[in-house]
Amino acid sequence: MKILISNDDGIHSAGLWTLAAHLKQIGPVTIVAPDREQSATGTALTLRQPLRVGKVASQLPGVDCWATEGLPGDAMILGLERIVQKPVGLAVSGINNGPNLGDDVLISGTVGAALQAYLRNVPAMAVSTFNIESTNHETPARLAAIIAGDIASGRLSGEFFLNVNAPDIPLERIKGIRLTNLAHKTHIDTVQEGHDGRREFYWLVRRKLDFEAAEDTDIKAIEQDCISVTELHANLFRKPAIDGLQALCDDWFDRLRVLKPST
Repeated sequence: MKILISNDDGIHSAGLWTLAAHLKQIGPVTIVAPDREQSATGTALTLRQPLRVGKVASQLPGVDCWATEGLPGDAMILGLERIVQKPVGLAVSGINNGPNLGDDVLISGTVGAALQAYLRNVPAMAVSTFNIESTNHETPARLAAIIAGDIASGRLSGEFFLNVNAPDIPLERIKGIRLTNLAHKTHIDTVQEGHDGRREFYWLVRRKLDFEAAEDTDIKAIEQDCISVTELHANLFRKPAIDGLQALCDDWFDRLRVLKPST
């Protein structure tokens, strides 16, 4: 099973390479990622200028790596339509440093990249860890490999789009994997004014709202030291579901805890 990896943190992101190291144990991996950080670009695409792509030195034997101009969604489209020979069995975006929970999925470049695969009927997964300065990528990478293995074996099938968020704590402190819904109205973007000595400017500032997340939401799962798995859907009026996904989440957690750390 061919696996395509992208992200919004750029080609040199540590989380991207940890993810690739684990997924290459499941099948051939190709990385096609932006040549620089492109966080908070959401579902945006580059439509009015050319995009240049260059092959770059890979940090992993057997993993081809390409850096692209443009946005995360552009990178995923280029990978699926031009760089990787079809069929691609799984597209994964991440591992993002910082959460993609609740309303943030609407502006997340990580989620935006995975969306382009889902729209092309390729199973897709966005993977993030809670701390923006996290170096704890092993747990979400190992979970991504478990899920990929189930896809390769046929245990998990269909066209789906998973948003996976892991708390930034050691594996032994994680209490489970919870199937969740997106939290709503987690923050609001406001504007601050400034002056650089020559003229005024405006700065968009994110202000967290004081609210209690519902028990079935992704934010609550993270607050309670659980990994959150949320099904996302491009069709806003119909919400298909993977049968038995919570049971699969429980099984993934059992298998995650017995895996030995990679060397």
